[in-house]
Amino acid sequence: MLQLNSLTVFQFKNYIQQTFQFKERLIGICGKNGIGKTNLLDAIYYLCFTKSYFTKLDALNAHEGSIGFRIEGNFELNAEAAKLVCILRETGKKEFLVNDMPYSRLAQHVGRYPAVIITPDDVQIITNGSEERRRYMDALFSQLDASYLQHLIDYSKILQQRNGYLKLLAENKSADAQLMDAYDKQLVTKGNYIFSFRKKYLLQLLPMIKEAYAQIAGTNDLLELNYSSQLFQTSFDQLLSQYRDKDRITQRTNAGIHKDELEILLNNQSFKGRASQGQRKSLLFALKLSEFELLKLSNGFAPLLLLDDVFEKLDEGRMQNLLIRVCDQNNGQVFITDTHPDRIKQHFDRLSISYQMLEL
Repeated sequence: MLQLNSLTVFQFKNYIQQTFQFKERLIGICGKNGIGKTNLLDAIYYLCFTKSYFTKLDALNAHEGSIGFRIEGNFELNAEAAKLVCILRETGKKEFLVNDMPYSRLAQHVGRYPAVIITPDDVQIITNGSEERRRYMDALFSQLDASYLQHLIDYSKILQQRNGYLKLLAENKSADAQLMDAYDKQLVTKGNYIFSFRKKYLLQLLPMIKEAYAQIAGTNDLLELNYSSQLFQTSFDQLLSQYRDKDRITQRTNAGIHKDELEILLNNQSFKGRASQGQRKSLLFALKLSEFELLKLSNGFAPLLLLDDVFEKLDEGRMQNLLIRVCDQNNGQVFITDTHPDRIKQHFDRLSISYQMLEL
């Protein structure tokens, strides 16, 4: 079992310095809007992913008027204690340590202490473009396999270099075929690994999403999910060769796994264009809970589950079904924020499971 026993934040977002003790598996975090409930979940997320879920620039997470911050958490994984520390120095350098031992690369940490977060803005996975759905897949698969994350990082760097070279070609009008071939060879190596991994694990994930959606939505909607990739029809090296002239004209790489899509259909039509608000909410929770289940199956223990303001997103019945699934039917630690303490208590009391309430 994975459990967070305590958390200390220093100069992080709206916290100057505060320590929290977590004594139960179910944690309710209550308080008015703006008090720091979401920031507390983000601090936990930081310790699992070495970065914020909400803010790309680390410096923006420092307390107003401060430069740098420190987050420390005492975890327990399969009865083995670990102290995780994330530090943003005044120089802008970020350090991450486990039991006082620093990582040479932050990517080495991702997946060791897995977590799944659900927030109101996550509906963008459904309503926005394909990039959001690739980000959903990559966040999950990066926790399953460190090599996947490293291949993804390498692929992004090579893609950026190749695109930069294509822009230079537009200015200089002369191409170094050997350099382009070198970029293509590297992209193919990294991209094929990512494609194979996505194909393998989506065979497990997509049926789980369909099943979860049926349970949460409680309707007879026909939900279809398909993994779409150019690599299904043509090998990656052939694609790059076929698209090279177009790439030079558009000054960007038009073929590759960065174009992959998770297609979602509802009753044979685009889910994004057809679905109601309730259907979108149901699918969001189905996506996230399937992520949770796949991590649990792969690791042999449940990841931390961070639920931010979810009571506003589901009706009473669906909310209780969700809590039964994540709180009663698994042994993972769950953190839930809400503005109304009585509402959390009411739902937790129905579960007949010990819980802890934190009022900020």
